[in-house]
Amino acid sequence: MLSCQHAVTRLQGRNAAETQPCRRLSRDGVSRREGPRAEGAGPRTHASSQRAHRHTPAVRTPAARCPSNRRAASSRGSSCQPADPIAHSLLPPNFRVGSEAEGQQKMAERSQTAPEAGNDLGNDDTIGGNVSKYMVLPTGYCGQPKKGHLIFDACFESGNLGRVDQVSEFEYDLFIRPDTCNPRFRVWFNFTVENVKESQRVIFNIVNFSKTKSLYRDGMAPMVKSTSRPKWQRLPPKNVYYYRCPDHRKNYVMSFAFCFDREEDIYQFAYCYPYTYTRFQHYLDSLQKRNMDYFFREQLGQSVQQRHLDLLTITSPDNLREGAEKKVVFITGRVHPGETPSSFVCQGIIDFLLSQHPIACALREHLVFKIAPMLNPDGVYLGNYRCSLMGFDLNRHWLDPSPWAHPTLHGVKQLIIQMYNDPKTSLEFYIDIHAHSTMMNGFMYGNIFEDEERFQRQAIFPKLLCQNAEDFSYSSTSFNRDAVKAGTGRRFLGGLLDHTSYCYTLEVSFYSYIIHGSTAAVPYTEEAYMKLGRNVARTFLDYYRLNPMVEKVTIPMPRLRKETPPYKRPLLRGPASSHPNSKGGKKSSVSHKDPSKSF
Repeated sequence: MLSCQHAVTRLQGRNAAETQPCRRLSRDGVSRREGPRAEGAGPRTHASSQRAHRHTPAVRTPAARCPSNRRAASSRGSSCQPADPIAHSLLPPNFRVGSEAEGQQKMAERSQTAPEAGNDLGNDDTIGGNVSKYMVLPTGYCGQPKKGHLIFDACFESGNLGRVDQVSEFEYDLFIRPDTCNPRFRVWFNFTVENVKESQRVIFNIVNFSKTKSLYRDGMAPMVKSTSRPKWQRLPPKNVYYYRCPDHRKNYVMSFAFCFDREEDIYQFAYCYPYTYTRFQHYLDSLQKRNMDYFFREQLGQSVQQRHLDLLTITSPDNLREGAEKKVVFITGRVHPGETPSSFVCQGIIDFLLSQHPIACALREHLVFKIAPMLNPDGVYLGNYRCSLMGFDLNRHWLDPSPWAHPTLHGVKQLIIQMYNDPKTSLEFYIDIHAHSTMMNGFMYGNIFEDEERFQRQAIFPKLLCQNAEDFSYSSTSFNRDAVKAGTGRRFLGGLLDHTSYCYTLEVSFYSYIIHGSTAAVPYTEEAYMKLGRNVARTFLDYYRLNPMVEKVTIPMPRLRKETPPYKRPLLRGPASSHPNSKGGKKSSVSHKDPSKSF
């Protein structure tokens, strides 16, 4: 088993207490006296607030360096430059390499003033990059490293872990690296652990979340996989704790217990299912190799670090003829790079629209789908949660995006304005896909209009989607015009486009959904996210009332002569399973719940 079901009780059961107070060096170099503490104690909670701060930080190996060799490991943790060679050419300010003399001078300045009690979290500006093959040795250990001396690494695509402090033999404090150029956002983590010992039990504390509200309060758990078990799994919720910790400025801490069971494995932990820029490019390359005449891929622009902004067009070639009138559905995703579920939902939409399912064929004949699945490729690659390379929340800059600072957003906005000004093009829908860190289910945000009829028409699509997708909640869907959301795509385009256009933000939970009539939370999987995407796509069939077109495709032609050798089924554009008489086939209707069964 990947998880440890008894680690907490075993670790908390150790009662070999220290008999002598010990000293430790705080972040600013001031020596402090600590009271007795039980060695190997479990996660720190309110009950443990009476004890002093944690033990002396463990000894780090001086050889821990980034692949670029541009920064050596410090006494408090190692940092690293992005592994992508492109990233080295445009490093953000918080990746600046300081000299040893500067570091000594700052330490001397800080040592003049003792920090406030409970303020041992330190400033996030000390976390300048990800840890790189970072081995943690016990305090005072001088021998050769051996099994059980954990090695942490986050110097890979979409990785994030900025610092590791060993609290005891069993417990580690882990610090999320803030978004590049923006220390406000610290949510996404993604790191590996190796050099483990079989049956080694640990407690990891994620100590510097920037959010207080979290689905960890409702049973969410981190993801884990290993080299011999590459499928992501959620840890058991009973091994995960989310609490306010007095040792870290009373910030909220997420602690989880784990037992390593295979010494040869490398274990990877993440906030949610990762979906990297490279995976996305490989996916698009595989689609392009299929040479479908209704799929078009173009490069709409480039990010600051020269990564591709891909634009996909899915429609019948007849709709792209010069002078042809077009009904356009525009879909975007991953403007916030840490919201990985949006990529799975977007892939579900794309896969369904490119299939030979009769509904997909009807949609391609009637509509033009424009999809920009990854608006923030730099942030995705770097392992940021919300911001771009330069520290911008791109979903607050739709009003006036800069071609230099927000090139991907600028390119998409210019295309939408161009389509809006084309008299032959009707931009009917704009849907921006996100993931939500505090709410369950899928749901939508819409705009508020003075025109009551337009406002009522806007509610039709979410209502239809609620009937098609069991994980979508119309009761959680809301319509607003909050001032803080003025720079979002939904708000800006809702004000720009005319009354025939509808703009939504589609949110999906990082954790789970609750089916109507039930109280049990069902954790999302990668497949469940993609299923929601398929249901979003098929809802356009109901919105445009294209059901007769699908029935026309699926009804077989009658045989004219009895002596004609009967075929088992007619030759159709869709797969055999989509035929009404085939096994498991279903006729399309609003109440049809699972289009994946037709594949």
